[in-house]
Amino acid sequence: MDILSNCNQSKQEVLSAPGILISCDITQKGYEKKRSKLIGAYLPQPPAANGAAAVRCRLQHSEGAARRMLRTANIGVCDIREAAARERAASTAGNRPLFYFRFGVDQALPQERRTPVTPSSSSRYHRRRSSGSRDERYRSDVHTEAVQAALAKHKERKMAVPMPSKRRSLVVQTSMDAYTPPDTSSGSEDEGSVQGDSQGTPTSSQGSINMEHWISQAIHGSTTSTTSSSSTQSGGSGAAHRLADVMAQTHIENHSAPPDVTTYTSEHSIQVERPQGSTARVAPKYGNAELMETGDGVPVSSRVSAKIQQLVNTLKRPKRPPLREFFVDDFEELLEVQQPDPNQPKPEGAQMLAMRGEQLGVVTNWPPSLEAALQRWGTISPKAPCLTTMDTNGKPLYILTYGKLWTRSMKVAYNILHKLGTKQEPMVRPGDRVALVFPNNDPAAFMVAFYGCLLAEVVPVPIEVPLTRKDAGSQQIGFLLGSCGVTVALTSDACHKGLPKSPTGEIPQFKGWPKLLWFVTESKHLSKPPRDWFPHIKDANNDTAYIEYKTCKDGSVLGVTVTRIALLTHCQALTQACGYTEAETIVNVLDFKKDVGLWHGILTSVMNMMHVISIPYSLMKVNPLSWIQKVCQYKAKVACVKSRDMHWALVAHRDQRDINLSSLRMLIVADGANPWSISSCDAFLNVFQSKGLRQEVICPCASSPEALTVAIRRPTDDSNQPPGRGVLSMHGLTYGVIRVDSEEKLSVLTVQDVGLVMPGAIMCSVKPDGIPQLCKTDEIGELCVCAIATGTSYYGLSGMTKNTFEVFPMTSSGAPISEYPFIRTGLLGFIGPGGLVFVIGKMDGLMVVSGRRHNADDIVATALAVEPMKFVYRGRIAVFSVSVLHDERIVIVAEQRPDSTEEDSFQWMSRVLQAIDSIHQVGVYCLALVPANTLPKTPLGGIHLSETKQLFLEGSLHPCNVLMCPHTCVTNLPKPRQKQPEIGPASVMVGNLVSGKRIAQASGRDLGQIEDNDQARKFLFLSEVLQWRAQTTPDHVLYTLLNCRGTIANSLTCVQLHKRAEKIAVMLMERGHLQDGDHVALVYPPGIDLIAAFYGCLYAGCVPITVRPPHPQNIATTLPTVKMIVEVSRSACLMTTQLICKLLRSREAAAAVDIRTWPPVLDTDDLPKKRPAQIYKPSNPDTLAYLDFSVSTTGMLAGVKMSHAATSAFCRSIKLQCELYPSREVAICLDPYCGLGFVLWCLCSVYSGHQSILIPPSELETNPALWLLAVSQYKVRDTFCSYSVMELCTKGLGSQTESLKARGLDLSRVRTCVVVAEERPRIALTQSFSKLFKDLGLHPRAVSTSFGCRVNLAICLQPHRLGKLAEQGTSGPDPTTVYVDMRALRHDRVRLVERGSPHSLPLMESGKILPGVRIIIANPETKGPLGDSHLGEIWVHSAHNASGYFTIYGDESLQSDHFNSRLSFGDTQTVWARTGYLGFLRRTELTDANGERHDALYVVGALDEAMELRGMRYHPIDIETSVIRAHKSITECAVFTWTNLLVVVVELDGSEQEALDLVPLVTNVVLEEHYLIVGVVVVVDIGVIPINSRGEKQRMHLRDGFLADQLDPIYVAYNM
Repeated sequence: MDILSNCNQSKQEVLSAPGILISCDITQKGYEKKRSKLIGAYLPQPPAANGAAAVRCRLQHSEGAARRMLRTANIGVCDIREAAARERAASTAGNRPLFYFRFGVDQALPQERRTPVTPSSSSRYHRRRSSGSRDERYRSDVHTEAVQAALAKHKERKMAVPMPSKRRSLVVQTSMDAYTPPDTSSGSEDEGSVQGDSQGTPTSSQGSINMEHWISQAIHGSTTSTTSSSSTQSGGSGAAHRLADVMAQTHIENHSAPPDVTTYTSEHSIQVERPQGSTARVAPKYGNAELMETGDGVPVSSRVSAKIQQLVNTLKRPKRPPLREFFVDDFEELLEVQQPDPNQPKPEGAQMLAMRGEQLGVVTNWPPSLEAALQRWGTISPKAPCLTTMDTNGKPLYILTYGKLWTRSMKVAYNILHKLGTKQEPMVRPGDRVALVFPNNDPAAFMVAFYGCLLAEVVPVPIEVPLTRKDAGSQQIGFLLGSCGVTVALTSDACHKGLPKSPTGEIPQFKGWPKLLWFVTESKHLSKPPRDWFPHIKDANNDTAYIEYKTCKDGSVLGVTVTRIALLTHCQALTQACGYTEAETIVNVLDFKKDVGLWHGILTSVMNMMHVISIPYSLMKVNPLSWIQKVCQYKAKVACVKSRDMHWALVAHRDQRDINLSSLRMLIVADGANPWSISSCDAFLNVFQSKGLRQEVICPCASSPEALTVAIRRPTDDSNQPPGRGVLSMHGLTYGVIRVDSEEKLSVLTVQDVGLVMPGAIMCSVKPDGIPQLCKTDEIGELCVCAIATGTSYYGLSGMTKNTFEVFPMTSSGAPISEYPFIRTGLLGFIGPGGLVFVIGKMDGLMVVSGRRHNADDIVATALAVEPMKFVYRGRIAVFSVSVLHDERIVIVAEQRPDSTEEDSFQWMSRVLQAIDSIHQVGVYCLALVPANTLPKTPLGGIHLSETKQLFLEGSLHPCNVLMCPHTCVTNLPKPRQKQPEIGPASVMVGNLVSGKRIAQASGRDLGQIEDNDQARKFLFLSEVLQWRAQTTPDHVLYTLLNCRGTIANSLTCVQLHKRAEKIAVMLMERGHLQDGDHVALVYPPGIDLIAAFYGCLYAGCVPITVRPPHPQNIATTLPTVKMIVEVSRSACLMTTQLICKLLRSREAAAAVDIRTWPPVLDTDDLPKKRPAQIYKPSNPDTLAYLDFSVSTTGMLAGVKMSHAATSAFCRSIKLQCELYPSREVAICLDPYCGLGFVLWCLCSVYSGHQSILIPPSELETNPALWLLAVSQYKVRDTFCSYSVMELCTKGLGSQTESLKARGLDLSRVRTCVVVAEERPRIALTQSFSKLFKDLGLHPRAVSTSFGCRVNLAICLQPHRLGKLAEQGTSGPDPTTVYVDMRALRHDRVRLVERGSPHSLPLMESGKILPGVRIIIANPETKGPLGDSHLGEIWVHSAHNASGYFTIYGDESLQSDHFNSRLSFGDTQTVWARTGYLGFLRRTELTDANGERHDALYVVGALDEAMELRGMRYHPIDIETSVIRAHKSITECAVFTWTNLLVVVVELDGSEQEALDLVPLVTNVVLEEHYLIVGVVVVVDIGVIPINSRGEKQRMHLRDGFLADQLDPIYVAYNM
């Protein structure tokens, strides 16, 4: 033993040689500061960028580590192999044929090093296994070595896996004290591990540093220093550690560069010198800022970037060879289909022959039925012991004799038939099903009840005891009981008392269960049968004897029916195969309710009057040696165990002196069909051979619920004949082909035979899928059996029964091999030489990945062979596959020990990935570690696989560590799109003509032809219109401002506005000393002052710029934007209210910006009393009227110039479209600072004379119903709002519609409710708003959208004229919604599909094109016009286009063509403005009220925001919509790209424990719906994704915040 552990230790030291650790945690505050060691420095270090200094790095390691490094510095790969060979020589000693492990020894070793291992030398190696290493069922030294060797190979090509970053609160929760240790359970389908387990051997190096890396660093003199983790290594360093964190946080250089939103728009970003000696202060928390700092204006090179760079480097590694063929996924995007590898092994053998077992020899004294046997032994030898049960101390608790079993079973039978229900209407009749619910420690009560049912001729359905109402899988058991029509459950007294009870003492109905009558079978509760009553005992027939439940791969539970004749024949076959004789003693450790435990320990034992010693699971947990002690104590001939029990005995065996196993003639290994049981058998034999155990005694068997016992190794007396072994190539097995001992030498599976076919049965193997065709001799297939002794059906499921129980295997010519049906066993294997049966796995564990078959157990074994195992619990590991993007993907979930650190676990995870990749040549899609004890358990303590899978898929697994590897696994993505060489203009025109497509262009009504009595038309300037209105209609109210209570705060008539504007003009000229043409910044809250100041500027000849005032609660982030607009617009003076004046000069303001550099500030609360000498009149309508500044969604601050002519044309266009007259009232709930919002708030009323009811959107935060109440109160017909207002109403008033109705809210008069936006219409929001307020009278057609952009503030505006009633007709058609194929859209093509078809995307038109506006769709690259079916850039020509950008920091040349572009062919004369938005036109057959054609414009998204990935164009909103649907806790999402990686940021509404659940779900949904692999998933708190005043996501700010490490994410996952 010590030899092994020493070797293990040396190997550990070498394999976990010290690794360089990098500090690149993602966050600035909430994270583990030094927690992120990268996995053992598998990394090629990314070269330090010019921001390297920003990465705070120190190299720390203990002296011990340094010494270790010196000591191991000269160990190369060769030594690793030698160490492995030395260990192998030590560990493979044992009774095995030499070929079994010869391939493991490296041929290059000197001859004398190899220890020849023979059976005789095994005595030197009687040693214990290193305890606690891992689940012994999967233990194999050879496999462990193979894995170690594979990992050693990997050292040459290290995987650079960036470690995920975690917020500290998440990390803390996985600390020791947060957990109870797991209830020591283990086993992927069974019981648990032993309490006495030591927790794995500590490895020699805790913070280990990888050797080769260290040496190469030293040689190349690299300067990238790194940080090692000092986090949780020693218990006491917590406080110091926190202090260090605080220190690290305070030392952040502050770049006081001016806030510049444009740094990433071009390379010409402004370079700012940092003040050298500035005091370090913590950078402000990144909020929903309008701007972002990027250090030095260079692409940020922070810890984040380093990690991503590392990820990019990793992903550059060559992948598996590219695949050639495709299958059509009904569009251009062809998913690659896996091509068969030309070199793949193919079966070459002859067709197999069915194997027949020996004849079932009928022995004269065999009973005609099992009840007859019971009656016989119960009457002729009533004192013979039948069953001895044990208590938890191993003392005999109770001995059930055959006499007692007979009388009690009769009593139970009588009571079931006669004491339930009434005499006339008994509850249970012969043939009915009843449930048997007995605990694992009470086999006697179970046996009595089971035989009672047989005697009463009712059908027992043994099930597990439901522990809680929500037990994993118990619901499915309930469905089985319901489908079997069970109404009565038999149980024991103790069990009945232990069931959960309601307060009234009733047993509640379990979830999914039928209503049951619980019936206790203890004798004292039963009445005695009358003397003359006797059960009717007949010969075995075809009636159902019992139903055994079986859990399928998907978690559903089926009932396998076994007839009485099958039951009897099975007992006879087992008796013959095992050579059972009367009165033998048998020790049973297995579950007696089903499978091998039931067949041997309850049924066959009674047929042969044997004595069963039943060892309960609870005793095994306390004393794993108990079964061996009982074999010695009772001189038992037979023992039924699982390989787990053998392993536990090895672990617990401490040189017990008095063990003698020579009485055993048969040790039945129930899970001998699991290929990984062989190691337990060998190890057990090694240790116990000296205690009298003979090799030929070990008898593995194969069984399945459907076919009962499939095969069993017979006990022989010939000890010279070694059992059959096969060393098979795992690579061959994935293709279903048997190849012995492959060249690879690493990936082999060693299997032992499970003996011969059962007596009286015929066996063959058929191809696992498709028609049941016989396999070839060297092919793996599903074993099928034809015999009487099998199950006959799945209860109540005729279709499934047909597929499983009525199979007719065919020869290659298509002829059936037998007239009798065969039964599929669910076992994969082959029949080897000498008729020996070999099983290599189960159909349930099969995962078909890219056409190759992998077995879950094999993957588990490889994962468990990765040392060191001290980070996860052995046996608490689940492997399953999920279907993502037309293929199965492998997922591994394991329970992590509470004391393992992040980096330990992460290192283990990355090594598991490498090992599986090397040995199985398959990628793992997702590897997740969950906290101890959190995986759902089966009743016997194993992992409930289907439930685990279910939790994984629905995002409720709550892992504490996740590693996704989609980049390495997903090889069937569509080919990246190749852009076609451009075709010439002529061919495009001809092509469009030929295919009948028209060039995509449309226009609104022609302004010249519209006759209207528009008085304002005769004025060129708005200032003149206002003067005219002040003279003609002085007291007409133009503006009414509401406060948050809905009362009028202020109003303005025409003459009031005129007089106020005059005073402001005087103030500007006299106090401000401004000339005409000077720029004036208007910093006002939404209201009347803003309007007056605007017209005051026009009267004085100044150019106004409206600016949103700073937010008093958030000056630090909002004031710099104000300052920037003031500076960029070159404002000569700033006008505002007294309150804001004070705010601008406050101490907080001084901290945010340099207040000395403000231009003069004028306070309009104190106006002069005089009028101006004259009102300024511009000389030319093309001069500048005002500047419109706004920050675009991509973070660019752009100001556009609006001339007087454009302003007047704009107002006229809106007046005509919306039919605005002085008698109208319009409610406006918009921000009045830019775009259409400003025009509607300030300009339209003056031009058209209608009354505007102004509702500042900020007031809705205190009173969400304000806007709708105002609309209702003022009986408004037309209203305008923004998406954020609509969202506020939908979320804030969702539950209040009834109370609003009671308050008299009525929206039935609303004809048009227009959402003002510069984006694709948010169809889901508008629809939910319409639905929500339909009950309050809102017409569903009233809601529509508008579209504007920087170059033209309003292109479409769709008012629907609903009128009072339908008879008035409508002047606008419905806003039409179309469904387009999202995959076609990525290729810039528009393909209409039906609603609900896969990959369909609903798009709503953006409103009716305004009068005087012309639109064309052009190719953004070539500037050629496009046809109808193409997605292109929307170009616009209109009188109200802006005349140009006022300024964009730096780069006018780039932007000049935004306002004056010409088509490259076709109509090359017209000057167009480019909107920067992609969209398409659709000519509809609809006409307006006045008979004009209606062309619909569909906006798809901004060109700047669109992401080019794999040659295709993606719109962030589409990916975000999919992601938000993926999990209920995702409230918001934003995506962006960085270095071709897709980064997904999600806001989590829930506990931080859910953060890691989102990573696989987000990755899955983006793969499935968009064929994209997510590179980074960032989980953040609610409100981190910045949103601008228009309710649009600021993705570029978010990107900068992410790269500058300012998001404080909860978790960041880097997908491999």
